[in-house]
Parts: sequence; structure tokens; C-alpha cells
Amino acid sequence: MRSVLEADASGHGVSLHEGGTYVCIEGPQFSSLAESHWYRSMGAGVIGMTNMPEAKLAREAQIAYTTLAMVTDFDCWHPREAHVNANMALANLLKNAGRAQQVVAEAIRLLGAEQPASEAHTALHNALVTQPDAMAPEVRAVWPRS
Repeated sequence: MRSVLEADASGHGVSLHEGGTYVCIEGPQFSSLAESHWYRSMGAGVIGMTNMPEAKLAREAQIAYTTLAMVTDFDCWHPREAHVNANMALANLLKNAGRAQQVVAEAIRLLGAEQPASEAHTALHNALVTQPDAMAPEVRAVWPRS
């Protein structure tokens, strides 16, 4: 999924970064300085409010999933950036929304044409306590298959 986003993102002014850790917090809110430092000390590169439970649910549904996280602010930890406020975050969010729509539209087109394989499509094969052959027939009938 990432390679599909990468194929078109730079053409829309979006720089992709490989790897990283996302921390999901309850929102809407801005982090305190102590919270911001704590998240960074855990290795978090992105703090957001909207990436869970979608990623986990997609995995359980054996759906390939990637995040297109676009930065609105540096939180309050950054010594040379302005402290975040609602107007700044919303203005950057609106700018990012237009770019995200363009990237996602192209990604959908590419996914429709290529339909790349993903290990997510078989994520449950080794994650189930009860293997499919031991399931009741009515359960097995609705169990996701790849």
C-alpha cells in the first residue's frame, strides 16, 4: 500500500517518510509540553487522534492498510516552531486535505489496476486460536478467506 501512495505523492507536494511510530491520543486536544516530550521519548514521530482503531480493525478484516498522516503542527516540543493553536492546525489541515484527496484518488486508481498482494490479506491464518478446520460449519462459512 505504501508503494502505491509513494508512486504519486511527490507529484502533489507530499514527502513520504518510511517507518516511524504513531501515537493515538484522545481528541480533540493539544498535548502539554510534558506529554509531548513523553511521546517523543517513546520514539513517536507522529501524534494524532484518528488512526485507531482503523488500523487494527483493517488488520483483523485482512484488509491491507496504510496511513497517510499529514502534519499540521510540531506540537509544543519544537524550540523553533510556533506553539500550536487551533487556527494554525485547522489552516494546515485544510491545506493537507486537498493534497490528500489528490494522492488518495490516484492511489485508488492504481490499486484498482494493480491489486497488489499483501501479507495483510492472510493476517488471520496464523492468528486464530481456533483453526478454521476446527470451527463449527456455520462459523467457518462466514470466516474471511483470501
